[in-house]
Amino acid sequence: MSETEYLKRDRLYPTRPIPGCLAVVRRGDTVLLAERSQPPGKGKWGFPGGMIELGETILQCAARELKEETGIAAESLRVLTAFEVLRRDAAGKVQTHFTLICVLLNWRAGEGTPLEDATRIGWYSIAEAASLDCFPDTLPVMRLALK
Repeated sequence: MSETEYLKRDRLYPTRPIPGCLAVVRRGDTVLLAERSQPPGKGKWGFPGGMIELGETILQCAARELKEETGIAAESLRVLTAFEVLRRDAAGKVQTHFTLICVLLNWRAGEGTPLEDATRIGWYSIAEAASLDCFPDTLPVMRLALK
């Protein structure tokens, strides 16, 4: 599936920013990372996550997306930070605009497996993650999570 086909699922050329949550799960001195299997960012490492559903809180979204994408159960604690992912096409029109809310979770159960939108998952320290091809905000968010 091409990036355009994947994003056309209502995410390409949106009429407003699309809110989503990223599950920043810590276990000891490591954080769970996933290598994306779908565009945008196919092959890059970051946090499991997805779009907030109607009637769902931010904390619920992070825990649900984590379970759906990895099978891991975790307790949502609080919002860590948020950032924008904004891309424009060659003409300057907004092609994608996501507002991503990073939620801190504590691992409870499961080793995890890449069930949706990921090729691989793993538990990484900051030093280990530094050698991966990560999204720009991954390492700074990991530092916040492990403070």
